[in-house]
Amino acid sequence: MKKKEDLRIVYMGTPEFAVESLRRLVEGGYNVVGVVTMPDKPVGRHQDTLQASPVKQYAVERGLRVLQPEKLKDPAFVEELRSLQADLQIVVAFRMLPEVVWAMPPLGTFNLHASLLPQYRGAAPINWAVINGETETGITTFFLRHEIDTGEIIQQVRVPIADTDNVGIVHDKLMSLGGQLVVDTVDRILAGDVRPVPQESLADCGPLRPAPKIFKDTCRMDWHGKTLKQLHDFVRGLSPYPAAWTEMADGTGKTYTLKIYDTEKEACTPAEPAGTVVSDGKTYLKVAVDGGYLHLKEIQLTGKKRMAAGDFLRGFRMADGLAMQ
Repeated sequence: MKKKEDLRIVYMGTPEFAVESLRRLVEGGYNVVGVVTMPDKPVGRHQDTLQASPVKQYAVERGLRVLQPEKLKDPAFVEELRSLQADLQIVVAFRMLPEVVWAMPPLGTFNLHASLLPQYRGAAPINWAVINGETETGITTFFLRHEIDTGEIIQQVRVPIADTDNVGIVHDKLMSLGGQLVVDTVDRILAGDVRPVPQESLADCGPLRPAPKIFKDTCRMDWHGKTLKQLHDFVRGLSPYPAAWTEMADGTGKTYTLKIYDTEKEACTPAEPAGTVVSDGKTYLKVAVDGGYLHLKEIQLTGKKRMAAGDFLRGFRMADGLAMQ
């Protein structure tokens, strides 16, 4: 059996979520021989500045070899990857890998996914778990195979979701626990103590819920088709990023675009039609919905800073007939 210092690991990831697992490996003395991440991204008003991914920034700080292929099937990249002679590859929040890549190391390639697979396969598992009002989520390590997020499960850790948790809070919980799970999984592979479980054997947990990529239109509030709880969960599942949004119109037809970051539920039978904005103009701003009022606690008007509702109201003239569209 190889020692962890001798096991050659190639790590693949891009966002902040993936940094924690890489950090645990490096600081734990594991032999990370290469890091694969996305090419630097143009940022700024003129797109003239290149920004390295969080994973690349950490890898460069630690003097690790970094590969940034445009295309994962590029023969030059595949050859460079092969030259690293990895025994094991680890993927955390990266792209879908072609077989020529994931099948390369003798011990295989495993992925850390931020859900309790087979539930929430896809690009945004944390968001959708919160949006759907789940009270529990988790993290899973599994071996890669052809279909995305369908490989045999190695380990899982379950994590509760509180009614007050937003996606940022859940993200940070899973990121920390995920770092430990990656290390534990490597140790089990080293010890030959892995008994992978097919996801099909776990599919008795009800209908499978997907976790597709989130776009701007996905984030629009539906004041007329959703209940009080569903709207509250929707805001939590998109806060702090990318944030739920809505358009608020006054009686003259003037429209304001708002992002909503924090809400509170007031269960009752509202007197006003769904979508009606109710406020004292000083301290509270709430919207009538199916099942009560949704209090908007923290919002952001286009072009302004994110602020508490009270601060927003001090600088906003409340017009008659305000309603959410």
